Parts: sequence; structure tokens; C-alpha cells
Amino acid sequence: MRRRSQLREPVPAMASGRARRKRPQVRGRFLFSGDEKLRICGVTYGTFRPDEARNEFHPVRAARDFAKMASKGINAIRTYTVPPVWLLDLALQHSLWVMVGIPWEQHITFLDDRARVCAIEERLRSAVRSCAAHPAILCFAIGNEIPNTIVRWYGHRRIEKFLERLYRLVKSEDPNALVTYVNYPTTEYLALPFLDLVCFNVYLESQNSWERYLARLQNLAAERPLILSEIGLDSRRNGEERQAQSLDWLIRTAFTSGGAGVFVFGWTDEWYRGGFDIEDWDFGLTRRDRTEKVALETVHRVFTEATFRAARDWPSITVVVCSYNGHRTLGECLDGISKLRYRNFEVILVDDGSSPPLEPIVAPYGFRIIRTPNQGLSAARNLGMDAAGGEIVAYLDDDAYPDPDWLTYLADSFLKTTHVGIGGPNIAPPGDGRIADCVANAPGGPVHVLLSDDTAEHIPGCNMAFRKAALQAIGGFDPKFRVAGDDVDLCWGLQKQGGTLGFHPAAVVWHHRRNSVRAYWKQQKGYGRAEALLQRKWPEKYNSAGHLSWTGRIYGRGLVHGLAQVSRIYHGTWGAAPFQSLYQRESHTVLSVLLMPEWYLIVLFLGLTTVLCQDYERLRLAALLFLLALSVPVVQAWRSVARATFPAVQSATERLALRLFTATLYILQPIARLWGRVQHGLSPWRKRAAGFCAPRLKQYQIWSEAWQAPTRWLEAVEEAVRPAGGPPLRGGDFDRWDLEVPGGISGSCRLRMAVEEHGAGRQLVRFRCWPRPAPFVLTLLVLFAVGAIDAELSHAISAAAFLGSTAALLAFHVVQQCGAAMAAADSALRQLHARRSLEGAEQKDFSPPRVQWEQPPNFGAGLHVNRLQQSTAADGVAPTGGDD
Repeated sequence: MRRRSQLREPVPAMASGRARRKRPQVRGRFLFSGDEKLRICGVTYGTFRPDEARNEFHPVRAARDFAKMASKGINAIRTYTVPPVWLLDLALQHSLWVMVGIPWEQHITFLDDRARVCAIEERLRSAVRSCAAHPAILCFAIGNEIPNTIVRWYGHRRIEKFLERLYRLVKSEDPNALVTYVNYPTTEYLALPFLDLVCFNVYLESQNSWERYLARLQNLAAERPLILSEIGLDSRRNGEERQAQSLDWLIRTAFTSGGAGVFVFGWTDEWYRGGFDIEDWDFGLTRRDRTEKVALETVHRVFTEATFRAARDWPSITVVVCSYNGHRTLGECLDGISKLRYRNFEVILVDDGSSPPLEPIVAPYGFRIIRTPNQGLSAARNLGMDAAGGEIVAYLDDDAYPDPDWLTYLADSFLKTTHVGIGGPNIAPPGDGRIADCVANAPGGPVHVLLSDDTAEHIPGCNMAFRKAALQAIGGFDPKFRVAGDDVDLCWGLQKQGGTLGFHPAAVVWHHRRNSVRAYWKQQKGYGRAEALLQRKWPEKYNSAGHLSWTGRIYGRGLVHGLAQVSRIYHGTWGAAPFQSLYQRESHTVLSVLLMPEWYLIVLFLGLTTVLCQDYERLRLAALLFLLALSVPVVQAWRSVARATFPAVQSATERLALRLFTATLYILQPIARLWGRVQHGLSPWRKRAAGFCAPRLKQYQIWSEAWQAPTRWLEAVEEAVRPAGGPPLRGGDFDRWDLEVPGGISGSCRLRMAVEEHGAGRQLVRFRCWPRPAPFVLTLLVLFAVGAIDAELSHAISAAAFLGSTAALLAFHVVQQCGAAMAAADSALRQLHARRSLEGAEQKDFSPPRVQWEQPPNFGAGLHVNRLQQSTAADGVAPTGGDD
């Protein structure tokens, strides 16, 4: 049944009485006052020259200003000093929210003086007490743009800890208040996950740059509302017309990108700072005498219009919900769908053999229902796709419910881009209990993987939408994925066909997390089972150890932070970069094993070694190694939960208890994944390549009478290696090798190519191939070998035999798997030789090929890539073996 609703904008709460107005709350990426979504349409107010009595604000002038603001659609002001209570009362009379800035000496090295720190803290306490719980308060800002030189002086972690202390202090005085810190691009790298709101002052004069930076800020905000706390343009230098034009797209883009609000800087050109009136900047919507500029009417129009224009040709959308015995949460899901604000959508519920049937729950909503015997999630989603009448098919899990504007944000993205699929964040709703809060902060949840700030590699199945034609083109979902993994498989399939995926940070759904350890364990085992199925279908997506290698960056809570992962801040030369960001370096190959589930097998092995040791000294050494290995997942878990957030928890004791429980889930999750993977064949010891070739350096050379781009040679090697040894890995930007052929977890071989140009299109192509034992396996081999020798010298026969056998077994695996990889590479190069020889025999004449420019794919920095692409011709080959 098709349901239609008007594309309308939520109206901010505007009640004028203290008793009727509800304090703002954070719900995911948006602000609410009661049940109404609150869109902040604000201006900055002040600072003004104080009068003889040191009063910054003047009642008569403020009353006139607030009345005009209310008439122009403005519903919030931002002050840079703590306003008197009468000003808050006046704001409340005019239905204005107030963002209260608390000033302190942030422009100097404030942490050097303990007395100054205490004075800052006391000033915050006094400021919050003076207006705590006032119904006009939007939030408290505990700081504004600490200069980047001060942050670099102390280091970002010390500043972050100090701001967290101020945050806790405000909460102790007014527990229900919202608290923020106003940041700016030069200290973007500050990690402040404890804040209720993310606020940034940003001044950009290019619409394209503005859109791209907003996408970045939305990802930095994660699951919290983003407010642009200062935007604007100087009319003195740019003219009043251009100021108005800029504010139009600045504000519209801020809201369509999912921003919770904006503050235009500022209400008036009158501006007093540092003891002086600022006369050479005119950022105001009104002049110093309060006469209106053109920009005020522009702001009025944008603030009072809907975020999205209803006149657009909005696409029809089919919302598909698949459920198997989802009786507990389905009603909430359907209730959320019924509140969607979108003009043209239908709802189809696929009952995948639930017992009892779901019709009684669905009937009151009038949605279409399709009942089928239980076939699994993918088959159910395909039924929904086939029955869909919309251009877009949006999938929602039965334990999730959408934000009212979910479809509007998705549709807007489809209209603006050519993406075949678009997803959004899924956020754990409040009120599910403390265990669910811990699970929301634990690893293994549904997260998105982004290639850029708005382009995705993967979007989770609980919140994803696709063009129906693109789904049908690849045959929909693979029915073999009955419980999980179908979304990953579909995303890869669409991308393989040349499609791209998008991400919109405001297309939010609320997704319940598991509320028991047993349910969480079962879920993670199921994900491990799905990984095994995915590896069989997409072996090129998995590395030698059998682990999925994402190209993009994973976003969301519950990410594991390894011991070797170090963050670096891009400051620019002498700290002069205007946009300074935090970058996460990848772990070293040896140390990345610490993040693998198989590490627990190493821990178990070391534990058995400890039990078998008979000599006291050897026992102490084995026990030490066992405890060190056991401490790795514990330390990683605690490091990861340091960033966990728990809503509405103010007690330090309760936060500690929740962090300890979440750390336990971090330790359990990889064990559950490993269990599920091993049960279904995805194990680290499986054989990757067949055959054997002596693992030594070998060289090959191919003489070609016809020119071919180096990238084409390597692609041909890739295709030839795939059947014999599985999909090879490509070298990265800083690697001196081009391809790596997997042999197994213990070894592989690497290949490097060089091309000699001999004129007239003739080439001599050289390949060098060498074995590469896995570094961490070599490390273990050496440790066990040394231990065996030491045990033999100490006449500990049993320990020496055990350690020596283990070392020999590891050595055998290294040689066997390196040899298998070498055999696969050798076979591939010989096949390429044979194929190219046949093509050369068929060529009768050679003519210089036509040349065109191309950007080749990345095969590694060690490859000297020729940027010319020419039509291929035949060549002859003569492989040779040899050593350097």
C-alpha cells in the first residue's frame, strides 16, 4: 500500500512560558525540544562596549534586537560572555535559545599557573550557577578557539584532558545541560568525544570547499549534532550583495548536509574586542545603527523555508523491512516508518516464515505484507525488491526505526549524485539498558566504511538504499547469505560492475544493539560464518592470513586500537596550516598480527608450553611469555574503551564499571568471530596455492616486438596467477614490489617488474620473483629454535623435543607455502609467455600504434609507470632463471 505524506520541515519549539518549554536534548545527530526536532537558526550577539556600570548588554536595545530577530525567523543567539538573567528572560519571551559562552584566559599559556587553573574552574562554576536550568539555555560553551600555538605548546592530549575536566565541572553544576567546546579548523585534530555537541567556526568563500569540509566535519562529529557556530562574510570587503548571496548557500548547504544548526556572525556590525571597537570589519546582518542589510532578508528567507524544496521531482521509494520472528521490535519499527516526512513512498514487509505470523502487528499500519516460508535474509530482501514499485529500494531492519527525515536525505543524495546505493549511520537508541550501551561501544557492530567523506566502500544492511535498476542488474542479493554478509556481498558486486556507493550522515536510523552477552556472542559467531562464505566468493578481498582488507576507513564506535597504531597530526610548516588534521598510521605487518583473532591461538599455545615445562627456569620464561601474550588483548581492549561514551552516566565509578564490561566484550568478540570462521572453513592454516617451486630468487625476461603499457603487463600477470595461487595483492604507494602472490599465512612471494624500451615499440620486460616468509612466523620460529637449543644445553629433553619440533614444523610451513607461491608465480609467467608467443606468431606486420594518455592504476611506487597507452601487438618470450 502506497503511503504519501507532505515533505515538511520540523518546527522548533517556540513556547513562551517556562513551564511549557522543554530543555533541548541530543538524539543522535539532531537536537530535540520535547518531541519536536530543533533546527537552530541563530546569530551571534556581542561582544559590545560596556557602559559606565560595566554592563555589556542594554535592556532597551536588546528588546528591540530580539523582537526583530524573532520576526526574521531567528530562534537562537550565541553570546561570548555569560548573560545576565534578565537577558535570558527576555530571550525566552521572544522564543530565543541562548548558547552561553564562558570566557577565560585561553589565549595564554593558562596551564602553567595552578592558581589560574583553579580560577578558571571557579569562574565556570559561578557562570553555570548563575543561569543553571534556565529554560532559554541551549548549551554552555566551555571554550572558543584555543589558539593552535597554545595547543601545540602543551600537546593536544593535555588540552583534551583539561577540556574534559571543564565539561565534568559544568555537568556537576547542571547535569541536564548540554555542553560543547567551539573548535575551528586549525585545531580540528582535538579529540573531544565527551562533548554533547560538536561546534565549529568555519569561514570559507567557495561553495565547493564548503560542501567538502562539511562532509568532513560530519564524520568528525560521529553520532553527535554538528552546529556551525560561526559562519559569515565581511560586507566591507566583499559588498553587501555578495554577503547575502554567500549566506544563502552557506546556510542551505549546512542544513541539507545534515547540520543541526548555524549561527551567522553576527547580528550587527557593532563589535567590541580587546578594549577596542572593531571598525574595519562588517560581518553583521545589520549595520551599527541597526539598519538592515540585504543579508538579513536573505537569512530570513532561508531560515523560514523548508530545508528541501518541495517543488523538486522527488523519486518514488519503496521501504522494505524483512523480519523473522521480530515480534518484539517490529511495532516500534513500523511506527517510526509511519512518521516519515516524505511525499512518495510505499512500505513492504516480508514475513520470512515467522511463527506466529506478523500480520496482526502490520495490519493497523496498512502496509503491504508478503509472507513466505523461511528462506533467509537475502531471499527475503529479493522478494521485497521484486515487489517494489519505487525507483529506489530502501532496506531497514526490523529492530531499527528511522529518523522522520531519513528518506528525504537519502532521496536528496540520489538526486544530486550518480551513486547506485546510499547509506547512513545507524545509532543505538537510548534506554536499551547498560548491557546494550556496552555492546554499542564494543567491536563487531554494523559500521560503514568510507573511501572519502561522502563515498563509501560498504554500507551496513540496517540502513541502505539502492536504485532498483542497479539491484536487478546484478541479480539482487545472493541467497547463500541467510543471516549476515549479504550487504557486504551486494556492495562489492555493485562496485565490481562500476557503480559507486554514497553516504549521507543525516540519513539516520536508530538500531537496537544486543542486550545480553549470549546474544552478542551468537551475533559475532554468525558474522564469522559470513566471513567464511564471503572469502569463498571474494578471495581477492582477503589477505594471506584470511582477513578482510578494506580499502577505506571504518567509522563508528567499537573500533580496536592496536598497540602499534600511532596517530600523527598534520600541523604544516611551523604549525602554520589553516586546516590541521589527525592521521592514523597503519600498523606494521609484524605488529598487525596482534589485532588478529588468531592471536588467541598463540596465547593458547604458549599456555600449553608453560604447562609442559618441567625445569623451573624454563617455566618462568614460558610463563612470562604467556603473560605477555595474554596482556596484549587486554591492553588493546582497555586502550579501545578509553574512547567509549555512555549517555547519561555522570558517576566515575559507574563509568569505570561500564568500561571494564565493554573491555570484556572486546576480548570475547575475536574469539567468537574465530569460532564462527573456523567452523565454516575460514582458517589461517588453509592452503592457498598448490605445487612447489624452490623458494629462491628467480628472474624472467620477455622480449616484445609490440609495445604494451606496464600496467597491462601486470594485469596480465594478475589474471594468470589467480587460478593457480588465488588473487594477488597489489603493492602500495610506498612499496618497491608490484604484486604479492599468497601461499598461506606463513609465506608468500613478491614480484617486481621493470620495462626496457628499445625503440619502435619493442620492449624487454623483466620480472624478479622472490620468497617472502611471514615476519611474525619467522619471529616465532627463531624464538622456538633458540628455546630448543637452550633446553638441549640444559638437558631438558622433553622441552627441547617439544620446542624443536615446533620450530621444525614452522620452518616446514614457511618453506612449503613460499614454494607454493613461487610455483604459482612461475606457472603464471610461463602461461603468459606461451600465450604471448602464440599471439606473436599470428602477427604479420608491425605498425607504430596510436598513442593516448591515461592514468594507470596504482601498482606501487617501485614501478616506473609509462603513462602512454598503445594498442597491443605480439611479442616473443624467453624465461630464464637466475640469482642476483
